[in-house]
Amino acid sequence: MRTVRILTTAVLAGAGLLGLAGGAQADSATPSPSASGSAEAAGPTEAGTSFRTATAVKPDQPATADASTGDYLYWVLPVDVAQRATVNAKVTLPPAASRHGAATWRLDVYDGLRRHQACRYGAQSRTAAADAGAVELSCTLRTVRSWAEPWANDPLPGSYYVRLTVVDLPQEDLGQPVHAEVEASVADQGGAQAVDGALAAPLVPGAGSATAKADGAGSSPRPAAAAEPDGGWSSGRWNDRWLWTAAGGALAALAGIAGYRATRGSGRPARIPPGA
Repeated sequence: MRTVRILTTAVLAGAGLLGLAGGAQADSATPSPSASGSAEAAGPTEAGTSFRTATAVKPDQPATADASTGDYLYWVLPVDVAQRATVNAKVTLPPAASRHGAATWRLDVYDGLRRHQACRYGAQSRTAAADAGAVELSCTLRTVRSWAEPWANDPLPGSYYVRLTVVDLPQEDLGQPVHAEVEASVADQGGAQAVDGALAAPLVPGAGSATAKADGAGSSPRPAAAAEPDGGWSSGRWNDRWLWTAAGGALAALAGIAGYRATRGSGRPARIPPGA
């Protein structure tokens, strides 16, 4: 009976720790209420034309822009450790009667060091037929790491720049009006994606960031920076891997105690039958 009680206690303790891990992850994924109201929820209605003028957006915040065919459109958003970002874009094209052929549009994403980040999957580039009314693009990035080797091109926490533009079309169609819609979402991949080590600061252009220190003390304007994620930057200091590790250690210790009690016996000498 004692062994059964110990095993029951071990299971309940492990379930409690794992529930705490799930609760912590759910709390971190739950967005906090926005203080800026419906105006912020509506999102920006214009885009920048370079890295330095990129329009800041938050994850799950739609952004729109009216532009001319051939313009480079830029937005910037924050992506933190253990998050996987997906960017979706839709371009509403000019009337088919005013176009002279097919057009190829492309969606690119760059990190805070302006390194081009490859898409794991998604239609990063698409060609719209001459009679198409719109073209939709998508790019899902690799999971952001807290640290990487200097020679690696791993995605790191910080600002991520989204660029949308047309890359191939008839010359006569340049300058025609288009309407762009962009929305980025981030999914928390949890501590399973965590690695040892962490950056001293996220790759966010501005005071105190790695890119700002590299720029020096010059007076030239810095690239636009995205706002911090809800709750601030984690920088890899804490993740649910710690809770899973603690839960595993507690279960192993309790299992060891239970096994010891089950195998050591009662500790009393066996009774010798009379007349033996």
